[in-house]
Amino acid sequence: MVLRPAGGSRADVSAWRQRYLRTDWGLYVAALGLSLIGAVLIWSATHERMGAALTVRHLVNTGIGMLLALAVVRVDVRWLRAAAPWAYLAGLAGLLVVLGPLGQVVNGSRSWLFLPGGFSLQPAELAKIALCIGLAMILVSGRDPTRPPGPAEVLPAWLLGGIPVALVLAQPDLGTALVLAALTVGVVAVSGASRWWTLAAVVAAVAGVLAALRVPLLDPYQVARLLAFVDPDLDPQGIGYQIAQVQLAVGSGGWEGAGLGAGRQTQGGFVPFQETDFIFSVAAEEFGLWGSLGLIVLLGFLVLRALWVALVTDDPFGRLVAVGVGCWFAFQIFQNVGMNLRLMPVTGLPLPFVSYGGSSMLACWLAVGLLASAQHAPHRRRG
Repeated sequence: MVLRPAGGSRADVSAWRQRYLRTDWGLYVAALGLSLIGAVLIWSATHERMGAALTVRHLVNTGIGMLLALAVVRVDVRWLRAAAPWAYLAGLAGLLVVLGPLGQVVNGSRSWLFLPGGFSLQPAELAKIALCIGLAMILVSGRDPTRPPGPAEVLPAWLLGGIPVALVLAQPDLGTALVLAALTVGVVAVSGASRWWTLAAVVAAVAGVLAALRVPLLDPYQVARLLAFVDPDLDPQGIGYQIAQVQLAVGSGGWEGAGLGAGRQTQGGFVPFQETDFIFSVAAEEFGLWGSLGLIVLLGFLVLRALWVALVTDDPFGRLVAVGVGCWFAFQIFQNVGMNLRLMPVTGLPLPFVSYGGSSMLACWLAVGLLASAQHAPHRRRG
């Protein structure tokens, strides 16, 4: 339903109408479609154990996320840029609080805050939003647009990215830390900075991962996940059991799948965390190769729309925000689907919009709002 601004002048109404017509409805349709597909997959994976409870929560989270996206899109991108420092500091505050006594340990990571009323929050998910706008702000503020970013901009950007990565690793949450690192590298690389800065960051990231494996930073079960990725037969009844069951679910789907609610591995509850980390295996087993490919195409469309926003906007801040969201979505999708196909180690990352998880859903829809706001920047490129 379209609402006309009450009491506005003709000029205001005309500007609002142009903004409405410029809205990238494909972005919203893709995000909503993925959320609804997620509801179907979550129901299939959990209804035997929990009825429709998780499915209802997923739909409620989707509705709340859509409202947040619509609120963000009404904010001018220039206001977002002004609020970027405060958003970044709020994101850091959440990561610091969760490491304190208020943080709760779930699946080996101190990543959660339990709120009154039975609600929970994972600050690391919202830190992705904070980092997107924080990096964009630091790389465009106080710089001549004709000059590429130099040490005065790139070094603070690495610092802005490195702090949340370190705090998330301290939880420890390797998967989210890798997403934040990929986001940072992508934004700096596209900002126009010298490619040597990007190369140095990649080398530092690889060194950081190797160091995390050698020092007691990651929990033993996280190290075991990485070892099981290299050698699935290392512990077939322990950490390797999960990977083996996921492979059985994916492989048994064939071309057309077993049908909704008919997957043996899914309905038998053999795959742990199937409604979150391994939701893709539900699609592969019950919808088959064609269904899972359709899901990947829809996810890829969302990434391409984010990069398209970065291409068509003339606002430097909005462009880098869109690049950050695109890198975030692309890496997280690749990691989640990859660990379901045993192309990547298991790191506990949800599939954007599809997996069950309130914090992840809200963060993803806020990202959609950021993309739409960047697309509505005052100056746009033609074509």
